[in-house]
Amino acid sequence: MTQTHSSRPLSVLVWGENRHEQLEQKVADLYPHGMHTTIREAIEEHLGQTVSVETATLDDPEHGLTEEVLAGTDVLVWWGHAAHEEVKDEVVDRVHRHVLAGMGLVVLHSGHWSKIFVKLMGTSCTLRWRAEQDREVVWTVNPTHPIAQGVPHPFIIPQQEMYGEYFDIPVPEELVFISTFSGGEAFRSGCTFRRGFGKIFFFSPGDQDYPVYHHKDVRRVVANGVAWAQTLRPERTDPQLLRYETNDFYNGHDYQGAMEN
Repeated sequence: MTQTHSSRPLSVLVWGENRHEQLEQKVADLYPHGMHTTIREAIEEHLGQTVSVETATLDDPEHGLTEEVLAGTDVLVWWGHAAHEEVKDEVVDRVHRHVLAGMGLVVLHSGHWSKIFVKLMGTSCTLRWRAEQDREVVWTVNPTHPIAQGVPHPFIIPQQEMYGEYFDIPVPEELVFISTFSGGEAFRSGCTFRRGFGKIFFFSPGDQDYPVYHHKDVRRVVANGVAWAQTLRPERTDPQLLRYETNDFYNGHDYQGAMEN
């Protein structure tokens, strides 16, 4: 896939599980058109004509994540919670391959336990949690990072689920935000990673029982994360094992494994 960011809008796909909205009236009242639509609107609000944003849900054919769709997606935004196990492994493998080849990924809230995030992190991605309408204070620890631009320090989310340490993830390449909660817990709430040619941003605020994605500062962070996660490369390609002759820096040859010449 050829990337031409200067000549076209950034192509963004917001993927939402879309189950709580269908089964729980409280969530439907908060997000009458689905959480994925509210997240989409947040991105469009801040990035405007520089992005083209579509949505997909778990119940779409192939979960809306076909090869064609992913090939045309620069940044995938992921929200899942109650139905991680329903995501087909072959679709997870497909998304994983595209991230390694350069597709950006923004993982929100309980997406920490999604198959794709666990696969990319290589750890359990478990954490402490409490669903008791906590007050979350989000602190910027890297004020020069692009994802932190325009974000107050700190900002307060009046109602939110508590996420706390220990959070079993690899050491983040960049820690942008930490959060503290009513019970005294602290959490690495905004982290970046790189896998292959892909850039990944995890941002924890966003429980379905509270109006978190209507919060102006959360909306700004999500949009900033999308803008940051794009990979500027002339072509989307998988990282490859290549064999080079001595003094030949430019003409690598495909190499299939240790037993090949």
